[in-house]
Amino acid sequence: MVWSVIAVAFWAMLPAYVPNNAAVLAGGGAPIDGGRMMGDSRLLGDGKTWRGTAVGTVIGFSLAMVLNAINDPASAAIGVQFPTFPLLTALGLAFGAMLGDITASFIKRRSGRERGAAFPGLDQLDFVIGALALAFLTSPMWFLETFTLEVLLVVAIMTPALHVTTNIVAYAIGVKNEPW
Repeated sequence: MVWSVIAVAFWAMLPAYVPNNAAVLAGGGAPIDGGRMMGDSRLLGDGKTWRGTAVGTVIGFSLAMVLNAINDPASAAIGVQFPTFPLLTALGLAFGAMLGDITASFIKRRSGRERGAAFPGLDQLDFVIGALALAFLTSPMWFLETFTLEVLLVVAIMTPALHVTTNIVAYAIGVKNEPW
């Protein structure tokens, strides 16, 4: 039972977990805020680009479609029924993850933090909140069937651990400037 809940949580969140990593790898391009300021700090900063947002969204959406293609009803034989992703929900998870990260950047700039500065809690869960919110808005019934209380609890516990691990790896291989 516990492994089944973990598997469903990971499967359902993969389209939201991948976009920000893809955006980092695609990096560069025109910043979303166009260099605009709010007060004495940038609106978002150079790290939030149109290209990164587009690539991250497309990769997350594409991953959801791949997961749908490999989701075999026989998976129930191993005790796990993985959810399939309605098209709009797949887009909602991927784009919502990007919007959550963009929103966190806005909040970080307003709190006086520079690009790359740590903001514990927000850094680990910003994209999850955005992804879950858009998934709910695009497909409330799918969301409620998929994200049970147990699955949401696993997501809340699993995500920070995965986030920290992937950031440390990205830092170690030189694609991130900070290990957080």
